[in-house]
Amino acid sequence: MIIKSGEKGILQSDLWREINVTSREGSRISIRLEGKGLIRREPELSKGRWTYRLYPKHRPVSIDSILSCPCISCKENSICGVNSVVTPNDCEKFTQWILEENL
Repeated sequence: MIIKSGEKGILQSDLWREINVTSREGSRISIRLEGKGLIRREPELSKGRWTYRLYPKHRPVSIDSILSCPCISCKENSICGVNSVVTPNDCEKFTQWILEENL
């Protein structure tokens, strides 16, 4: 549920209601998840009460971001490498793709 909430996060109080645990149990769970580096907690005032908004620290893995990478269909892929004549550092198509993907 926390991962699905994405960048907007989920209120800790809402999460505990959803999974049907007490506030105390929910607080302990979130502290453990934070301690393991899986989530981050930020205090937030909601309906006149202090709670935490929980955010996932890691997003689900997806190959969508690399599907358009020119390396996948490049004719020189087999001879491309860090110490080769053809390198990712000098590849115009790769450089252009990086710039377009990160703008």
